[in-house]
Order: sequence, then structure tokens, then C-alpha cells
Amino acid sequence: MANGAPERTGAGMGVGTGAGTGVGTGVGTGAEKRPRVLVVEDEDNIALALEIVLDAEGYAHERIADGTGALDRIRADAPDLVLLDVMLPGVSGHEICQGIRMDPALAAVKILMMSARVSGIERRKGLAMGADAYIAKPFDLAELRGTLRDLVGGTPA
Repeated sequence: MANGAPERTGAGMGVGTGAGTGVGTGVGTGAEKRPRVLVVEDEDNIALALEIVLDAEGYAHERIADGTGALDRIRADAPDLVLLDVMLPGVSGHEICQGIRMDPALAAVKILMMSARVSGIERRKGLAMGADAYIAKPFDLAELRGTLRDLVGGTPA
């Protein structure tokens, strides 16, 4: 992967069977394509919780902890989904979201914005800027898993 960071692959236990949504699965080899997720989150404890969920759900994932290089990384890697914190050092999640939506090459990238700011105004702002979904921190694990599946597919655990 770009920037010399190793791709996170997760344990894979219990993943790959069951119904799933059919979105983003299969490439001509008979093996399912695992959705790739880039986590843009500066808080280590939140990033660790997300890593545990993403591993358990079978997603390939990486993390960047600063908003400054996030858009370049997204352009280089073109992940299936960006889990994007709103309040980041360097560049805000709102600015990154706008940058993704202004780039036609990234039209297929899904964006799940996350914030401790849970007002209706903040949620509407994130969605208006182009996010596909918005989740409040601290997040409910069932809601997070469901939203991930809705956006990029996956197999229920």
C-alpha cells in the first residue's frame, strides 16, 4: 500500500459465510473482495475500538491520525470507505469530505463521518457536505456494524 504502511488484514475467523448484502463482493477469481477502509481518526482509543470492529467484520483497513495528509492518502489508495472524524488536527473532516466529493476519481468512495458532536445541525452539515452516513461517538457497536454493511457490504458476524 501507499506510504509504506502495511495493510491490515484482520484475523478472518468466521468471515466469508452467510448472507451479506452482495455489495462490493467477488472479483473473477472466486474469492470475495474484502472492502478496504481508511480510518481517519486522531484519538488512539477510538481508532483501537474501530480496529477491533473492522478486524472482527473482516475488512482490510489502515489508519491515518492527522487530517493534513488524509486527502492525498485517499487519492493514492482509493479505499471503498473512509471512516472520517470531524475534528482532526491539520485539516477538518468536513474539508476532507468536500475534497473527496469534488474529485470525480473518488466518486465511488463512501464516507462515514464520526463526531462527538451529535446535534441535528452537525449531522445535517456532514451529510450536506457529501458524507454517506454520520455516526455519533461514542458509537453503538451494532449501529456501527450495520452502517458499515449498508455502505460497503460485508458478512454479518
